[in-house]
Amino acid sequence: MTETAHLDTFARDNLPPQAALPEFIFEGPQLQLPPRLNVAAELLDRWLEQGQGERIALIGERDGQPFSWTYSELHARACRIARVLVERMGLVTGNRVLLRGANTPMYAACWLGVMKAGGIAVGSMPLLRERELKAIIDKAQITHALCDARIADALHAVRAECPQLRAPLLFNGDEAAGSLEAEMAAQPAHFQSVDTAADDTALIAFTSGTTGVPKGTMHFHRDVIAACRCWPVHVLRATAADRFFGSPPLAFTFGLGGLLMFPLSVGASVVLVERTSPEALLPTIERHRVSVCFTAPTSYRMIALALPQMSPQPDLSSLRKCVSAGEALPAATRLLWKQATGIEIIDGIGSTELFHIFISADEAHSRPGATGVPVPGYRACILDDEGRALPPGQVGRLAVKGPTGCKYLADERQAVYVHQGWNLTGDAYLVDADGYYVYQARTDDMIITGGYNIAGPEIESVLLQHPAVAECGVVGIPDEARGQIAKAFVVLKPGFKGDDALVKTLQDFCKQTIAAYKYPRAVEFRDTLPRTETGKLQRFRLRQGG
Repeated sequence: MTETAHLDTFARDNLPPQAALPEFIFEGPQLQLPPRLNVAAELLDRWLEQGQGERIALIGERDGQPFSWTYSELHARACRIARVLVERMGLVTGNRVLLRGANTPMYAACWLGVMKAGGIAVGSMPLLRERELKAIIDKAQITHALCDARIADALHAVRAECPQLRAPLLFNGDEAAGSLEAEMAAQPAHFQSVDTAADDTALIAFTSGTTGVPKGTMHFHRDVIAACRCWPVHVLRATAADRFFGSPPLAFTFGLGGLLMFPLSVGASVVLVERTSPEALLPTIERHRVSVCFTAPTSYRMIALALPQMSPQPDLSSLRKCVSAGEALPAATRLLWKQATGIEIIDGIGSTELFHIFISADEAHSRPGATGVPVPGYRACILDDEGRALPPGQVGRLAVKGPTGCKYLADERQAVYVHQGWNLTGDAYLVDADGYYVYQARTDDMIITGGYNIAGPEIESVLLQHPAVAECGVVGIPDEARGQIAKAFVVLKPGFKGDDALVKTLQDFCKQTIAAYKYPRAVEFRDTLPRTETGKLQRFRLRQGG
């Protein structure tokens, strides 16, 4: 790795040792990146240097009214924020900066300002409370914070327990003296992006922590740019004329890539608004003439079910590409969306550890039930428990390598994720005869019943094809005779009654579609299912009875 004159070497000092890192591969001319690289210079400064500053970069809403910033205006704000960080807040290269806020243009400007200043961005979900914030601040030894004024209480409450954290600057408030906006107004609108090394850490993204202490995944400047040159180029194929929008938070790498890095990499525009629930997606797409949408399978399903009843029908004529990730896309949901909109969903699997999508298929090559093939730039295979490659048709552990890879911040769990140079994503997959990767389950979500291995998502995919089922989740629960049994938690569509007769109907429906031993031996009807802010089903809560 390149040795640079860091003033704060915390991130470099806490990288995994060389022997614990995955193998990084940089195949093709697009991935031959220079040794000095700054994300903001590549994704923002470059457009001004090419005379494209007047293109629309970000679109937001304030008090119900839309507003937009050009690339020049976004650049000016990012420069002013960088100056505030360095000259008013004392940031030095390598300091970690906590970012808190919903998807707004100001949050995006803050992220880019941190990059320009040579800091390390640490995004955090708006709903995190004091205990969760403290874990992140302590783990990353965060020194600075930029926070939306409307969610500042938790951060203020935890400061007394985090002595290294300086007083945060607040934005999206009343812009009074002391606010970030007021500090920005006193700064000039130019700041030369810090000359960072390609292998300097640009961001630390924390996993959700649903299975224990959250893990900090470290990503270099080169990781972000490499990700921009893989899946977006070969699968998404968006252009500068596109307008992006979606539900994933910028605090997560799925949102950061899809709703900021990838559109900026092609000079496109992005709609960043705070309301991104399924009910709000269609009006926003219509109002802002969105052409590329990112959201979770659940949202696509809910919208597709609701569309036929809408009057008047929303105008979705601008929409041309729809991306699904975050959890497996059921074949039934893909079909519903295609029938409702005429658009084939682009599915993909990525991980926080590898930054973004590494297996996918474009619209022309998608297959129901299959995620896709390795994205150019990445390699993948299926390994057994001893680390041996499995032939097509056999279920095993998904292993991936490419230009990005797992780099946990001072965490012994690095040895679990990386094995013999491969990133082990924690997903059980098989490869079919044509080389398509077919999702089975999370490796820790496989249901072992009576000696059989059952993938919960396979049962879910079948249940979603029944006309009574709106949503469902399937997990294994303890059973004295079989060790485990598959239990389905089902949300019904309006007009259906959750009784014993419907339980039997759903069980019989499964038996007619998949092997009989896979049917859910228990069915529980629910009004809602537990999901994360990004729409992922929280199967661990179902197992816990939540």
